[in-house]
Amino acid sequence: MAKIAINIATGSLQQPEMVVGIDLGTTNSLVAIIHPDTKQPVVLKEHDGNALVPSILHFAEGGNVLVGDEAKKHLIDAPQQTVFSVKRLMGKSYNDIRDYSSFFTYKVIDDQTESLVKIQVGDRFYSPVELSSLILKELKTRAEHILKTPVTKAVITVPAYFNDAQRQATRDAGKLAGLDVLRIVNEPTAASLAYGLGLKKDEVKTIAVYDLGGGTFDISILRINGGIFEVLSTNGDTYLGGDDFDRAIANEWAKNIGISQEEMQSNRSIAQQLRLTAEAAKIHLSTHDHFMAEIAGEKVTLSRADFEELAKPFVDRTMTCCANAMKDAGLHIDAIEEVVLVGGSTRVPLVKTSVQKFFNRVPHDAVNPDEVVALGAAVQADILAGNNKDFLLLDITPLSLGIETMGGLMDVLVPRNSKIPSKVARQYTTQKDGQSSMKIAVFQGERDLVKDNRKLAEFNLTGIPGMPAGLPKVEISFLINADGILLVKAKEIRSGVEQTVEVKPQYGLTDEEVEKMLMDSVTHAKEDMAIRALVEARTEARQILDTTSGFLQKNGSILTVEEKTATDAAMTSLQNLMENGNKDEIHTAIEKLNEISRPYAERLMDHAISTAMKGKKI
Repeated sequence: MAKIAINIATGSLQQPEMVVGIDLGTTNSLVAIIHPDTKQPVVLKEHDGNALVPSILHFAEGGNVLVGDEAKKHLIDAPQQTVFSVKRLMGKSYNDIRDYSSFFTYKVIDDQTESLVKIQVGDRFYSPVELSSLILKELKTRAEHILKTPVTKAVITVPAYFNDAQRQATRDAGKLAGLDVLRIVNEPTAASLAYGLGLKKDEVKTIAVYDLGGGTFDISILRINGGIFEVLSTNGDTYLGGDDFDRAIANEWAKNIGISQEEMQSNRSIAQQLRLTAEAAKIHLSTHDHFMAEIAGEKVTLSRADFEELAKPFVDRTMTCCANAMKDAGLHIDAIEEVVLVGGSTRVPLVKTSVQKFFNRVPHDAVNPDEVVALGAAVQADILAGNNKDFLLLDITPLSLGIETMGGLMDVLVPRNSKIPSKVARQYTTQKDGQSSMKIAVFQGERDLVKDNRKLAEFNLTGIPGMPAGLPKVEISFLINADGILLVKAKEIRSGVEQTVEVKPQYGLTDEEVEKMLMDSVTHAKEDMAIRALVEARTEARQILDTTSGFLQKNGSILTVEEKTATDAAMTSLQNLMENGNKDEIHTAIEKLNEISRPYAERLMDHAISTAMKGKKI
């Protein structure tokens, strides 16, 4: 007797494998699928009807990690152990986020370098990739619980302005969560797909996607031509959103009932009550004209007209971004044929009317704005799974292509499932002073270490002018032509020295071999990531030891005996840990050396400035 599996959540026949669409958001994340029976995109909801998972992590005692609503409860009582808005840190260095460091209540490591940020929780150091993977793992677990089916393949969305590093970081996070990421899709593209835009082969349209979330705003101008989405321009503000509406209401009420800003800072309980009540008022006023509540025994009220007056400056800022995006795209408003609304904050009537007035078009808002990106990701996932026969898939790269970097790591330039033809370039530099050549080794595969991938070619770029380490700028570009042949070019930008190699056997693998390479990458993701993190920590340690050593040789005279002793001890400790320490111990030692050297580095800077200013009149 044959057994037939039925999914009790959907009531339909169990499918052996489903490709899900994931909206990994700054504030909330969610998962969607194409329903096997209706063939329509639907978001996956728990029994309580909730689809949104707050993108928040709480590191509890004993190493237990809470994700989502459970973590959100600890934002006030344990801010140092509760991490939010990880997406803002993806693929970023500390220098990128320095101006916004006060926004984060947890510890983002300030090492004043261009290396990628790290987040310290207790004595552990996490990368944004690891933190994002924990959110994705929770989404995967929830999806499997609802679908009663293993979930191993996904399409994940990112903002249109995400660069290569941020996209690769998102891919790595998916892999670490046990997901084979078929494609990274732009959020505005996904939102358009959810409305059926771009699904017709002969469709040519120019559209605007206005995305106002809890903490971020993006406007994207897209051109669709035969199913290809081209981003003409993007603009926005990564620190502007519905949270600003809530803050404006809370501040207004605080002023009215006599609560000072100092009291709001010191009394977290009253601040949280004000914020939550303000959020409730904003939601209520989307469908009503008046709101009333009680805070700390005091009555607070708000009319829709008063709320709109408070929100108007923020909405006006989004309109300025829209005007800039149109200018960058070189288009007049009349060229926009469709407008799509994304993000929970677009439910505010003032936002809708402002968008309609600016673009002179009634925007699409029939689909839940919190869900529209995830639903579009599910449409894309269905196409990639080969279920949507009406949609032609262009030729794609079956495996990622990249080059070997320091420590034997694979740096991906062309991610798998990229469309062909494809072109991408990235800049690298030298590791040693006076280095005159650079080995370019090209690999194909999904693993973090090149030794686990397939080598395609290797050549030396020679004739690099002798310069200090870090000064030469070597641009490596990959071009895959329509025949699937890869051309790799290396060029030293300052001198113009260049070399090109053609890599013909780009594929030459059976489907089974490709599948095995993909499965190995997911199976070994955790150990691969651990090795990568250790190699990167050792590389960072070597660089700071070299820099500090050079500094001491040149400027030893400005150090006290105590400073020299402390520096030598910290350097010896770091040197020893490089050989036998784990990545957290190495990062702790790097931090210690940074703290010791920071005062005298600042002193040298002050000395240099005062010397330069001597005798000058201001």
